[in-house]
Amino acid sequence: MSSQFTLLEQRRFLPFFLTQFAGAFNDNFYKNALVVLMTFQAAQFTTLAPGVLVNLAAGLFILPFFLFSATSGQLADKYEKSRLIRFTKLLEIGIMVLAAVAFALKSLPLMLSTLFLMGTQSSIFGPVKYAILPQHLKEDEIVGGNALVESGTFVSILLGTIAGGLTIALPGGSGWVSGGAIVIAMLGYVASRGIPEAPAADPGLKVDWNPITETWRNIGETRGNRTVFLSILGISWFWFYGAMFLSQFPGYAREVLGGDEHAVTLLLAVFSVGIGIGSLLCEKLSGRHVEIGLVPFGSIGLTLFGLDLWWASPATVAATAASAAPLSIGALLSEPASWRVLFDLVMIGVFGGFFIVPLYALIQTRSEPARRSRIIAGNNILNAAFMVVAAGLGAGLLAAGASIPQLILVTALLNAGVAIYIYTLVPEFLLRFIVWLLVHTVYRLKVVGDENIPEEGPAVIVANHVSFADALIIMAGSRRPIRFVMDHHIFRWPILSFVFRNSRAIPIAPAKEDPAMMERAFDEVAAALEAGELVGLFPEGRITDNGELYPFRPGIRRIVERTPVPVVPVALRGLWGSTFSRKGGPALSRPLRRGIFNRVELVSAPPLPPAEATPERLQGIVAGLRGEMR
Repeated sequence: MSSQFTLLEQRRFLPFFLTQFAGAFNDNFYKNALVVLMTFQAAQFTTLAPGVLVNLAAGLFILPFFLFSATSGQLADKYEKSRLIRFTKLLEIGIMVLAAVAFALKSLPLMLSTLFLMGTQSSIFGPVKYAILPQHLKEDEIVGGNALVESGTFVSILLGTIAGGLTIALPGGSGWVSGGAIVIAMLGYVASRGIPEAPAADPGLKVDWNPITETWRNIGETRGNRTVFLSILGISWFWFYGAMFLSQFPGYAREVLGGDEHAVTLLLAVFSVGIGIGSLLCEKLSGRHVEIGLVPFGSIGLTLFGLDLWWASPATVAATAASAAPLSIGALLSEPASWRVLFDLVMIGVFGGFFIVPLYALIQTRSEPARRSRIIAGNNILNAAFMVVAAGLGAGLLAAGASIPQLILVTALLNAGVAIYIYTLVPEFLLRFIVWLLVHTVYRLKVVGDENIPEEGPAVIVANHVSFADALIIMAGSRRPIRFVMDHHIFRWPILSFVFRNSRAIPIAPAKEDPAMMERAFDEVAAALEAGELVGLFPEGRITDNGELYPFRPGIRRIVERTPVPVVPVALRGLWGSTFSRKGGPALSRPLRRGIFNRVELVSAPPLPPAEATPERLQGIVAGLRGEMR
């Protein structure tokens, strides 16, 4: 199976990747050069304090995301996207030429105006950036594509920030920055010429040019799908969390670690590397599908390593930093406490990648295609709002006398509270985390033939029943949610009860035990199929106690006679003798008899039409799929 890196060899992805990489680099190259210039040479431009200028610059760059994101989302839905991207790159070239004029004239108003225009160009590009991926990538490439984009973006931010700071410090630095920014913008345009066409999602859309009313409507668009909206809030929260940390790097490097200006770059570098590693690991950990179970995993890491960063922060350095000479990177790395700090920052970045990549992929795949760009634009608006709130809260806490480590502590605790709140609202995230954890700790799952499970529309999944973990493993191997028909006694198990209730499993009882419950179950199955959902069934009606298949019962015939839908035969392989099977006695009686990371397989056959889905035919197919690997 090819990895996500093969996308970098293909025209449907590489030109876009290079285009967005160059754009992110240029934004930070110019922005950081301007920040350094205003910090160290503000007196030749204005009487304003450097700190005021830096915050003014940050505000001017982010303001266009509030003003123009909604309009940009409309444009991205209305027009062909590759053409729109080329327009934004031509606009970038023009803005960089204006930036060169501003540097030549040493005009601070023109420099700040250029920064505002750069934010405008970025706000136009933002909705196209994420909306184009689902049009060029397959479903099992979405996670890998987003991982490359996220890791590439953070690497380009790091490189651009470093290059901007170093270049402006050279003799004649403003000239070098001007020339470099124009060249990078031109290279970005050349790369954009290779992006394949991406047809307009809604060419008949009438654009509302009023930014206020359309921004409000755009935010309303994001609320149309509850899971998508809460995913957007999750992404926005990540940018709040990230902004709180990134904005403290200069002060943390100087006041807590006692380092010089190069220590700030070191902190940014390890954080960016962590984001890149976490993003790229998402494809492997998610099995190439959108795995929202990684989101709770990411939030746990963000909290734990945020807390450890607060705990590891060397207070003794802070007390002496004011009187001691700043430490070079070499001297800083000789301090044992610094390594723990750097490790925490790397891990915060790694778990941040686990958190954000699945959320972006979820928004892309679950948003209505005709409105996808506008929903992503709404996401950008909320991201910007959360970053502004983060800046205000950080400034307020510091002004109130809080130390930077205390601010980190507050952020980590807030992250835990927000995570618990979101997972309470949408149990699907926590449910998928439990399923993901199971198949990555107890088992090693290989999925074969998952393309046989329909991507949309109703169907029934039938499988052999080997262990209490069967439904969870099938859920982990499916790209779509499945509503399993389960024995009502299983709902009493603590963890399984949470999983099956929140996956809307359908409890059933034998007719001789509770005929009314059995009839309700068949009614609920019919309603689920009529609503276009997947229903899972174990036709044996019991977990095997000898490793062999028991006869399939006639319930499947009754289901498809009432609601004719395709039936997908699925076989579980390798579960006999595992922790949750009944080999040699009750389940869990010998939990480690096969150790951990047991290799199991989920194999699917092409769906059968309802007329052919007899119990006998299905049992024969499942038995053949299972083979000798019980």
